[in-house]
Amino acid sequence: MLDKNGIAKRIAREVKDGYYVNLGIGIPTLVANFVRSDISVEFQSENGVLGMGPFPFEGDEDADIINAGKQTITTLPGASFFDSALSFSMIRGKHVDLTILGAMEVAENGDIANWKIPGKMVKGMGGAMDLVASAENIIVAMTHTNRAGESKLLKRCTLPLTGVGCVKKIVTNLAVLEVVPEGFKLLERAPGVTVETIKNATEGKLLVSGNIPEMAI
Repeated sequence: MLDKNGIAKRIAREVKDGYYVNLGIGIPTLVANFVRSDISVEFQSENGVLGMGPFPFEGDEDADIINAGKQTITTLPGASFFDSALSFSMIRGKHVDLTILGAMEVAENGDIANWKIPGKMVKGMGGAMDLVASAENIIVAMTHTNRAGESKLLKRCTLPLTGVGCVKKIVTNLAVLEVVPEGFKLLERAPGVTVETIKNATEGKLLVSGNIPEMAI
């Protein structure tokens, strides 16, 4: 079973040389810490940053340099800062190659709910709706179940949707799954996790074919 860093490390393997990548709030922000050093990647944040680096070490934080989740960040040589209008033009113009988001729920058809629980106050939608509407490659980083042990990979989302039919791949603490027309296709198991455990934790249709390898991270 993976912890948050393990999920981020596995997703980092999906980041390719030359990509422009947007990282959502939560686990996705950790991905920047694990990207291979021999490739060139530009991380974009919708609050107006292009060229984010790993999180700063304690004592090196600059309170004026933050991501969309208001976490302090570092910037790489050549990084730039700009207003939200230009930032969302990048997103809506499909200039982001990969978007990595957290989620509360994902449905077997690729719907995602990640912004609101009815009855609880939220600060706003943020950039999530623009990102899921514009990005062609969306990977979700999430735990497979909620705190009550209930599946977050569902037949249909029960929470207000962020996007419809947009998720391509999911990396959880238990597995790597691809969203295909028939449901959730199991690609890899987390270390020490059995296929049966993944089946029991998945409410939506799970497709298992052949021997499922244990993920290498």
